[in-house]
Amino acid sequence: MNGLLIAALRAGIVFAVLAGLFGQIVVIPTTAADEVDRFPPYAPYAAPYVTVAIVGVVCVQVALAAVWMLLTMVQRDAIFTPRAFRWVDVIIGAAGVATLLALGVAGHLAVAPIPSPDDGMDVESALATATACVAVGAAFAMLMVVMRSLLRKATNLQSELAEVV
Repeated sequence: MNGLLIAALRAGIVFAVLAGLFGQIVVIPTTAADEVDRFPPYAPYAAPYVTVAIVGVVCVQVALAAVWMLLTMVQRDAIFTPRAFRWVDVIIGAAGVATLLALGVAGHLAVAPIPSPDDGMDVESALATATACVAVGAAFAMLMVVMRSLLRKATNLQSELAEVV
């Protein structure tokens, strides 16, 4: 892989991790506090939802760290080794945890009597968003499982080729 492309991907990962940190430290808590100020009955839900949101961002950051390690392996031409599976498994695990978090939020939003300042559309929109996150997270995790099996096949083929040569 081109060194310039790897550098660009790493710059994107650094930017995404820093943006995630900003979101965890500033955006998520501030938004929750603003919503509680705007509509005080949201107060009991603020801390749990802030925690889930921050952990969700951590899942993305962990997956990005694993991608960084995979890029390092690509740069060293060592991607088709058993060590790569560990990092792919980390990505699958992070996607699974994030998907389970979104499923928990969707389940809570579906059954909890959450008060709403308007006609309830904000809760319904949050439920639709959480449901979409479950679908996207599950699809991504399944895609990564397929990619892991392709990596296994490629690793086996390269091992066989190395024995022949």
